[in-house]
Amino acid sequence: MNAISSKTGGIVVIVSGGSLGDWALREIGRGDILIGADRGAAFLVQHGYSPDLAIGDFDSVRPEEIGRIRESSKRWVECDPVMKDYTDTEMAFNEALALHPQEIVLVGVMGSRLDHSMANLQLLAKGLEARVPCKIVDAYNEITLIDDEWIVHRNEYAYLSLIPFTEEVRGITLEGFLYPLCDAQLKTGQSLGISNVLTADTGRITLTEGKLLVIRSKED
Repeated sequence: MNAISSKTGGIVVIVSGGSLGDWALREIGRGDILIGADRGAAFLVQHGYSPDLAIGDFDSVRPEEIGRIRESSKRWVECDPVMKDYTDTEMAFNEALALHPQEIVLVGVMGSRLDHSMANLQLLAKGLEARVPCKIVDAYNEITLIDDEWIVHRNEYAYLSLIPFTEEVRGITLEGFLYPLCDAQLKTGQSLGISNVLTADTGRITLTEGKLLVIRSKED
């Protein structure tokens, strides 16, 4: 049995090759299952971690790093950089879903490549369909996708924005926010849901139809 296949449940942290920094290390907890996608695997190894899985075409990794990643990883999956149907991050995400985890945390999946960033946002829909809580975290934002109810707790993120993921989202109600909503509707192209602020220790977001991106942000 492969090492990762025996570690079902728990939290899976996927580290990909986008924008990374020391902030990403704070998302890793003791006992988390670690999946490094391409250059994300190199990042984990450089910081003393042994990925449960290193996966990708590794075209963003220097040749001298590949041997070290292979030796440090509990499982290694390398694919052809041209003849593949999925990005490295989506392959890592599919492996994570197969573990039926408690949660999937994605770091290093946002960056200068807008096409990759947008594709990685789409992975949240796949997680939602599987009913696995997922979030994308970068240096300034935490992003999740909801289709029913979400409880928000006060933390370091000062702002919260709501962006329709589907063409229309209905029945949006906000409790505990500076700008409340009651049975509201958001359509793509609207900015009504941008930059709200939590006024209570705990807030509540509910909706009745559609999918809604919830983006929590903080200043530099």
